[in-house]
Amino acid sequence: MAKQKACKVCNSIYEGEKCPKCGSKESIEGFKGRIQVLNPEKSEIAKKLNIKDKGNFAIKTR
Repeated sequence: MAKQKACKVCNSIYEGEKCPKCGSKESIEGFKGRIQVLNPEKSEIAKKLNIKDKGNFAIKTR
């Protein structure tokens, strides 16, 4: 199983070479916290973290 990484640009959690959401190759394996956003329009946490898409996101990247 491939190691999950978090994108440094959009904080999306993914496996692979580049971020599927923003296309960036800047990633880090060490991240703190994880949230799953199901409805970004109604989520207070998504608004605070400036997340506009559904998916898995890291709360903090190192």
